[in-house]
Amino acid sequence: MDTSSEYAKPNINMLFEQEKRYNKATVSALYKALANNGHKMEEEVMIASDLEWWFHGPQDCHYMMKMLTGEKSCNGKQFKFEPRIIEVVGAECVIVEGWEGVEAYWVHVWIVKEGVITQFREYFNTWLIVKDVKPQIQGGLIKATKLSKSPILWQSNPRDLAKRSLPGIMLAI
Repeated sequence: MDTSSEYAKPNINMLFEQEKRYNKATVSALYKALANNGHKMEEEVMIASDLEWWFHGPQDCHYMMKMLTGEKSCNGKQFKFEPRIIEVVGAECVIVEGWEGVEAYWVHVWIVKEGVITQFREYFNTWLIVKDVKPQIQGGLIKATKLSKSPILWQSNPRDLAKRSLPGIMLAI
């Protein structure tokens, strides 16, 4: 029995975990660079020039996009993002959650492909649920996943939720 071909095949799970670690490190490097006023950001973090950006929340809370574009805040208020949780969902989706007291709760969803951040979704003072709605293959047939039966991959965990109400939104991936 020739087992040499078995050893030549890359371990798919190992590659998947490696990609997850790399993507998490990419996003972590972004927050570290932002904490240092953007110092070394261009050297350490690749952001696509055509970054797709979505925002959900109060209109005066576009803090991350202002930081990424170098725009100064019009009210002089400088927001500091301090991630409390960084979690990878799938291989390309990196979710970052944080809060600043009871006034500001935020979730950032970054899509990282081959080391380049290509999409950014910012949810400010919004409860987020991430669900897997990919079609399932059963018996060679592709079946759509019912939203009510699709698994929750991640959900917001603001520490002060009992003290206030947040609008909710679901992100289907």
